[in-house]
Amino acid sequence: TAPSAQAQPLPGSRALTVGLPVLGEARSRAMSRPTLERGLALLLRAASRLLLALLSLVQSFGSRDLRPVPPAVQPLLLLPGVELARRIRQRQVKCVDVIQEYINRIRDINPIVNALVAERFAAALKEAQQVDDRLAEANEDEKLLEETVPYLGVPFTVKEAIALEGSPNSSGLVSRKNVIALTDAAVVTNLRKAGAIPLGVTNCSELCMWYESSNNVYGTTRNPYNVDRIVGGSSGGEGCIIAAAGSVMGVGSDIGGSIRIPAFFNGIYGHKPTTGLVPNDGQFPNAMGLKAEFLCTGPMCRYADDLIPMFKVMAGPNISKVKLDEEVYIKKVKFYSMEHDGGSPFLSKVDKELIHAQRRLTEYLEVQFGVQVQQVQIHKMKYAFQIWSAMMTASEADGKEFKSFKDLMADGGKEIKPLWELMKKVLGISPHTFPAIGLGIVEDLAKVDHRSNVKLMNMCHNLQTELSSLLGDNGVLLYPSHPKIAPRHHHPKLMPFNFAYTAIFNVLGLPVTQCPLGLSKDGLPLGIQLVANHHNDHLCLHVAQHLESAFGGWRNPGAF
Repeated sequence: TAPSAQAQPLPGSRALTVGLPVLGEARSRAMSRPTLERGLALLLRAASRLLLALLSLVQSFGSRDLRPVPPAVQPLLLLPGVELARRIRQRQVKCVDVIQEYINRIRDINPIVNALVAERFAAALKEAQQVDDRLAEANEDEKLLEETVPYLGVPFTVKEAIALEGSPNSSGLVSRKNVIALTDAAVVTNLRKAGAIPLGVTNCSELCMWYESSNNVYGTTRNPYNVDRIVGGSSGGEGCIIAAAGSVMGVGSDIGGSIRIPAFFNGIYGHKPTTGLVPNDGQFPNAMGLKAEFLCTGPMCRYADDLIPMFKVMAGPNISKVKLDEEVYIKKVKFYSMEHDGGSPFLSKVDKELIHAQRRLTEYLEVQFGVQVQQVQIHKMKYAFQIWSAMMTASEADGKEFKSFKDLMADGGKEIKPLWELMKKVLGISPHTFPAIGLGIVEDLAKVDHRSNVKLMNMCHNLQTELSSLLGDNGVLLYPSHPKIAPRHHHPKLMPFNFAYTAIFNVLGLPVTQCPLGLSKDGLPLGIQLVANHHNDHLCLHVAQHLESAFGGWRNPGAF
């Protein structure tokens, strides 16, 4: 086995080393690897910083609409979904007034952020009136209403890649720009059965495989805290519209961080459930075969109070597989903290403000609850991007080839050749985005090195065993949601693999909650991933609920 460079524990911390990557290389070659990796990391990061500086300079000369998002001030916009539902059930407020308030808010902020790409306001108001009529005409038991329709009259939004009947379902692909969903996705059906009312669909990246929500169908979505910044992807429109108080909750999907990255960049909550709990039916593209184990549909919301109720509704009968109603005592939870991935040469270094936020959280847990937060170095995490890529390009167990990303780009038409598509893009005649073309090229390269892929897949299984053993039945890992605070537009193209901080947990199948931790010195959201063992979703969700009161949760854009 090859020894890996071990980071030194922080002063005063209790260090725990978990596992060593088995790379199967000769020891003499392995001994020089840390030096080579450090050199490569320095070179790549220096090149990235130079190119980012040049891009920032170019952007500074461009014409920009810097109009800020105004803060939400109407009281109905500042309540969790469960509280709105309670007030509607008790006839304290009319459902029509709630829906109209959210429609007004969307009309105010959407021209600035471009988050909602198709609306159904007239239908939503009609459905709201039906709720008011139902409550006025029938003397239904309030407790029964809470149990059967827990989100009666509450507005929500849906990622455009997830089917909402009568709404576009292009997933940002130009060849699908006229596709209209004929039915609701399973999770949308579940939410509507629970009484919730959809307002429309929100922007995403092309084919949901990039962490900036920009495509050639709807354009670019802008961050409500600073419109020069990205909203993340692929569920970026959802993260943005919820953070901007244009929706109180929404539906996202996540195969590499597509719920958690937007939730982080927009300062809201997002949960990637344990694999297989929430149905993925009714989205494009949908994952098939092995990839179906990595794709998770989950809740995104402004208030932690909605995390568990939304999750229960979205999962349906599968919710019985987890212990959401089990009480969690923070003092009894075993906390572990890892501040960076170990130094991958392909990823950016973690921003100092994010490290300081994580340390503040660690200090809070230790002082407030007397728990011992164990600092860990999990060495295989340094290969997160390579592991995720290998798992995403793996052949099925029966030997069949997976449906490739370039097949999805072709959408049943002429075969896409990524390098040729890149040349067309340079000439301005490709309908695809640079990130989508780049992913097609990376996918082709990954398929070539089958031997390395097998090693990385074995590493993934070993890492899964190590983390499961570490977390046990009562452990939560604190891990950065992303190495950078919300970047400027287009900057991800020069640091394309940073999504590995979230993606690794998709191939490991672990439940993860993104939790906001206040704002940076520049007024941009900070956050943390709370990771638990398989089917221990209740741990990270309950911890997130507690941290909302301690760290303030969502912050109203424009109010700080």
